[in-house]
Amino acid sequence: MTDAARGAPPVSRLAGLRTLWPFVQRHRGLFASWLVALGVSSTATLALPLAFRRVIDHGFASGTTDAIDSAFLPLLGVALLLAVATAARFFFVSLLGERVVADLRDRLYAHLLGLDAAFHDRTRSGELVSRLSADTELLRGLVASTMSVALRSAVTVVGGVVMLFATSPRLASYALVGIPLAVAPIVIGARRLRKIARASQDRIADANAVAAETLGAVSTVRAHAREPYERGRFGEALASAVATARKRIGAQAIVTAVAISLVFGAITLVLWLGAHDVVAGRMSGGTLAQFVLYALVGGGSVGALAEVWNELQRATGGMGRIAELLEESPRVTAPATPRALPRPVQGAIEFDHVSFAYPAEPERPVLRDFSLVVRPGETVALVGPSGAGKSTVFSLLLRFHDPSSGTIRLDDVPIDQLDPAALRSEIALVAQHPTLFAASVRENVRYGRLDADDTAIDEAIRAAHATDFVQALPQGLDTTVGERGARLSGGQQQRIAIARAVLRDAPVLLLDEATSALDAQSEAAVQQALDELMDGRTTLVVAHRLATVLKADRIVVMDAGRIVAEGSHAELMAQGGLYAELARLQFID
Repeated sequence: MTDAARGAPPVSRLAGLRTLWPFVQRHRGLFASWLVALGVSSTATLALPLAFRRVIDHGFASGTTDAIDSAFLPLLGVALLLAVATAARFFFVSLLGERVVADLRDRLYAHLLGLDAAFHDRTRSGELVSRLSADTELLRGLVASTMSVALRSAVTVVGGVVMLFATSPRLASYALVGIPLAVAPIVIGARRLRKIARASQDRIADANAVAAETLGAVSTVRAHAREPYERGRFGEALASAVATARKRIGAQAIVTAVAISLVFGAITLVLWLGAHDVVAGRMSGGTLAQFVLYALVGGGSVGALAEVWNELQRATGGMGRIAELLEESPRVTAPATPRALPRPVQGAIEFDHVSFAYPAEPERPVLRDFSLVVRPGETVALVGPSGAGKSTVFSLLLRFHDPSSGTIRLDDVPIDQLDPAALRSEIALVAQHPTLFAASVRENVRYGRLDADDTAIDEAIRAAHATDFVQALPQGLDTTVGERGARLSGGQQQRIAIARAVLRDAPVLLLDEATSALDAQSEAAVQQALDELMDGRTTLVVAHRLATVLKADRIVVMDAGRIVAEGSHAELMAQGGLYAELARLQFID
């Protein structure tokens, strides 16, 4: 079972398909047009045997060309009507499938973006991409093909049975013996096929997750010369997916073969009996031909239903996986009536006896009775060993998680009473490893404020001390930076992130190890840009390198989720303790 599936409640067999129905209802016009075209094409299909009977009994038997001509005209008319109606049915249902899948992907993508950090922490992004692509692609086939074939086959089966009895009740009674025999293996094999189909989609998602993870860290793979290992790992995932798919295909093939054999075996038996009736004069040749055609139409439709049922089981597995995601609900939500922050926002921050443990490890608190007050415009540095809870402070302030106990306030307003989007609009973040998109420099900077014009972007780049290197790029601001900014150096990436934060112009600034991964020259340029960005803003700085926080108004020392000391650098050195020990290790001559 997948990570996401383990974190979600089970979905019943038909719940997934019920989830799909609202997306179909949005396109009532297309759906109705498809039903009309389906009705016309099914009626034309059932009219073909009647036209053939007329050709045989009235055309061939008369021996005149006029009679043959008049007998063939209805056959031609029915065939043309069937062609036009079938084309219309294909057009409407295919377009319906495209629109339904597009709506579903849009809804699923928006839902995934709205889920909280706890969900994304336990779920691999590659698996989510697989559900957005492979699983929704199954549903395209369900709507655009399987659903159409199923309804068309059901209509022709019912219509064929009615016409069989209208043609010859005695032979129809024999023919119907094959229908329950054909349905039996479908019903018996359905449960096993559904489980195998679900497992098959899970294995595909696993393979996609491995590929996404590896390609996202391709530099690390190459640096360790692990290409053969990763190829082997992906190959094993693919082999597992193929093996599971082989089971599904085998089960589907067996069910289909048994059903079609039973149906057409019964048709052959009935044809044999009918031939005796024609020889005995109890039935005309045209009537037997009509009966056989109806039997073929009905038998072929039953066989199609067998295949459709198999595809339905596979699609149910895919939709069940999607339904599990759609049933996930974020733990961090906006209140029913959000409060508004007082204007202008000053940036006063307060952590009041906050405790927190990540949902995956509720027994291991990361913050323990943590209290901190940051005044508007103050720069406070959080230092301490790894695992002390420094970055968790940022996550809670951004409300990626809610604390287990205690309250966090911004300008005296508890942040859980604010809309999360409104809260985050007042905070700018510069991370240790900034996230850049595979877009232009301009678009990456504008991500901080989407309505910014080019003048504002130029000013932000200048404030981030990035003008020189941006102008030196091949297309300047329009240069594509590559996936995750791969075409830029670490210092250049940081300055683009700083320009984004400048453009955001938020009263609260969070700096998470913003210079720790840079060389001395890049660090100096980035630090100068950060100093200008911090001016006049409430700033929280997380840093392991104490040299970067010596100018902070206050340094807060954290250990095991608690504040163990605070003050200026000189005060903390005079106190001794953890900070002095860290400083001696870093500043030793």
